[in-house]
Amino acid sequence: MNFIREKERIFARNQEGRLVAEITFVRRGDLAEINHTFVDPSLRGQGVAGQLVQAAAEALKEENCKIYPTCSYARRWFEEHPEYGELLE
Repeated sequence: MNFIREKERIFARNQEGRLVAEITFVRRGDLAEINHTFVDPSLRGQGVAGQLVQAAAEALKEENCKIYPTCSYARRWFEEHPEYGELLE
């Protein structure tokens, strides 16, 4: 899936332009709070939410930013991916 990256969000739209996947985060200096993950029902069960969290983690890592996940999905994803543990605040 091709994600679009903005300042505090990463998302995807379908061919009709409708939002189908999104992760948002709020930056406070060198700390980012991942606070929301959304995947359209048509894409659920295909690993899209995990791809979103990984994309956010990689983007924030490039910016030397620590991550504080308040989104329940993102928290669980980081628990299941200890290789990204160094990014957590």
